[in-house]
Amino acid sequence: MLRREARLRREYLYRKAQEQKQHLLEEKKLKLKQALDENQPLPTELRREALTLQKALEFDDDGSEGVLNHQDDEYRWAGVEDPRIMITTSRDPSSRLKMFAKELKLIFPGAQKMNRGRHEMGALVRACKANGVTDLLLVHEHRGTPVGLIVSHLPFGPTAYFTLCNVVMRHDVPDLGTAPQAFPHLIFHGFSSRLGQRVSDILRYLFPVPKDESRRVITFANQDDFISFRHHVYRKPDHHTVELTEVGPRFEMKLYMIRLGTLEQEATADVEWRWHPYTHTARKRTFLSI
Repeated sequence: MLRREARLRREYLYRKAQEQKQHLLEEKKLKLKQALDENQPLPTELRREALTLQKALEFDDDGSEGVLNHQDDEYRWAGVEDPRIMITTSRDPSSRLKMFAKELKLIFPGAQKMNRGRHEMGALVRACKANGVTDLLLVHEHRGTPVGLIVSHLPFGPTAYFTLCNVVMRHDVPDLGTAPQAFPHLIFHGFSSRLGQRVSDILRYLFPVPKDESRRVITFANQDDFISFRHHVYRKPDHHTVELTEVGPRFEMKLYMIRLGTLEQEATADVEWRWHPYTHTARKRTFLSI
């Protein structure tokens, strides 16, 4: 079993590297095509290989721009099969972290919560893979306050690391009633960059496809790279008005790293993106939106 997983992982990484090379080549051809169409000077980094790229452009079909190889897409079964999510905590969790994990279980339809106990991360990931789990969620705390969320897609990744802040749980708001269990509609706002699309895909495919009559709405709104999570139920008293009722919880998320592997491969997995907060332009730049 371990040899098979290692072989599948090597094949996955090889296909991923080939896809990245193909993506870089497509970007170069697109830049060259735009420069030729607009009668602009060629970019300096493309002048040496401009003739080779122009010959390759002659064999491209119209409408093929932006088409990627989906053979290596980690989410190729999204929408076909409902995701199976496992939620766990760091070791020795406080009562508030346990409550937060329970509320996360109510957010994701069909999710299961598992007590961490003394299990090591490698054993957890192997058990999840053996039972067909598609995503593993791990929440961390600091002095009883949830401060971290890790979303790891199985079996090969990616793994996204988020910082949590301004967490308001359902337990903190009185008289909220029962949480809805219908499949929610999703709203993503402000994810316009390539990294933003990547993050929205990671979050979107944690949820199954909703039905049209569902009145449950979950919003991920990005502003200055802080993702605001809101959970609402709506009703229509008449044809002209819509009433929103927040059912909680609410929190803010900030992405700080994406790895290409799973949780137990932190020491060996490649880093796809990492936030560098101590550079001179860190406060001025936004990465999730253009």
